Amino acid sequence: MTSTEFSKPDLETPAWVDLRRYDQSDYDRGRSGVYVLLWWLVQAIAFPLSPHFANGFRCWLLRRFGATVGEGVIVRPTARFTYPWKVHIGDYCWIGDDVVFYSLDEICLGHHCVVSQKSYLCTGSHDIGDRRFGLKTNPIILGNGVWVATDCFVAAGVTIGSNTVVGARSSVFGNLPAGYVCLGSPCRAKSPRTMTEDSPPES
Repeated sequence: MTSTEFSKPDLETPAWVDLRRYDQSDYDRGRSGVYVLLWWLVQAIAFPLSPHFANGFRCWLLRRFGATVGEGVIVRPTARFTYPWKVHIGDYCWIGDDVVFYSLDEICLGHHCVVSQKSYLCTGSHDIGDRRFGLKTNPIILGNGVWVATDCFVAAGVTIGSNTVVGARSSVFGNLPAGYVCLGSPCRAKSPRTMTEDSPPES
């Protein structure tokens, strides 16, 4: 068998799903279709055109569209938020370049959290046992002091305990305990996180 034959998809076996039957009419986006389109337009234009240092402006836009954003938050111009009214960001958090908050459901960050560049927080998936490929959503929660390092994937329904570090390029499909360094795909707790200071900082 040639390499060309290997590359051909199987077009004889019937698909187990029927995407013609996909229906998300019962999903609540939380705002009207016009409002959603307005946000996407504003984000597509105002975010990338705003200066790198204009974090206050980007936070103001997020608040105007329903997000809860605390004090001293840094949001880079290329970060993307699907539905900001489902996003809650605590004080002094950093959201890096090309981060995606796919907020079909709630995404909640505590205080002093870092979500590094190219990470993807995904609150939506599909029922793999449903022939109609039904939509499923669940929230994502990050406790205080969590660091999600670069190019990580965090799945729907995940809670990451306070002060835990998720190592670069990890894939998080289940809850992670507080105060650990966690790595891998699937991501697992590897060792307790230790700090150089004798006492924790004031909140």
